[in-house]
Amino acid sequence: MADEPKKEKKGFFKEFKEFITRGNIFDMAVGIIIGGAFTAIVNALCDHILKPIVNWIIALIAGGDSLADVYTFLKTSYTTDEAGNQIIDLATSIYIDWGTFINAIINFLLIAIVLFLIIKALMKVQHVRDQAKAAVEAAEAKRKEEKAAAEKAEAEKAAAAAAETADAPAAEAAPSDPKKE
Repeated sequence: MADEPKKEKKGFFKEFKEFITRGNIFDMAVGIIIGGAFTAIVNALCDHILKPIVNWIIALIAGGDSLADVYTFLKTSYTTDEAGNQIIDLATSIYIDWGTFINAIINFLLIAIVLFLIIKALMKVQHVRDQAKAAVEAAEAKRKEEKAAAEKAEAEKAAAAAAETADAPAAEAAPSDPKKE
């Protein structure tokens, strides 16, 4: 019974080694790394190019600088600034931050649209690639069929020629046979 746990450990380590050395693990690791870099690209596109344009359009429509100042105050706390003006203290006030929520929705939609367009383009490239691969395979199959048909015709021609040469000496030998005459 003491030998059985050792066999299980050897089996476990063997399985683990097979798992690690498979190509799928390396493909997955590369995919995760590329995904991280791709996420940075998509976020940069959305945060620094598309989101400012959307915020500018919303500011034109709403009349403010951006959605950052869109709040609904439930309990307002005030403080005074250096000039003696009374201002709202957001740290101690209770409020609903609609602007942050709307910005999160806009970010989600921008990222979803960008990813959709990228994936759609990649799928189109994959479709064209698959069509080209199918065309190459069809051409290869046709070439093989034509080659096989040519070889078959050549074999039939050779067999017919062989049959003619085999019949010709027998035909020549038959009239010279004196017993049959």
